[in-house]
Amino acid sequence: MIKIAPKKSSRGRTPLGEPNPIDVHVGNRIRLRRTLLGMSQERLASLLGLTFQQVQKYERGMNRVGASRLWDISKVLEAPISFFYEDMDKVVANQSPRMFSAVESAPSALQEDEADYISDPMQKQETIELVKAYYKIPNRKAARHLYDLIIAMSKSSYSSDEE
Repeated sequence: MIKIAPKKSSRGRTPLGEPNPIDVHVGNRIRLRRTLLGMSQERLASLLGLTFQQVQKYERGMNRVGASRLWDISKVLEAPISFFYEDMDKVVANQSPRMFSAVESAPSALQEDEADYISDPMQKQETIELVKAYYKIPNRKAARHLYDLIIAMSKSSYSSDEE
């Protein structure tokens, strides 16, 4: 039996043919922003002139979002294009299509980066609920004080391991 090696990446997919992690990240950010706005996939699809299945594919990273489509998405979701790339993990950022040939020649570098991987807290339901609750606070001055408190606590040595 002849074993066939995975074909080279095409259209931005990984060498194994899987969705590119950067496309998955962008899709996750689209879902995050849509969810924070309380918008359904159907509504986003309607505003973009797409089917909700296409929006699902974008959000899962199964289909790549082209530049003009990302422009439309950014306008509909009222977010700058840079929002969709924010908080990208270093491991993910190193998996752009141009990096695949470099990874093939130095796989140990990728393995070291994978050891540093930490799941994205922006994808957690807790984060989405926290942000929604924050923006529902009618007293914006009190909300700002809460924000300042959270920032201060996150920088404090008291916040470590005391639960």
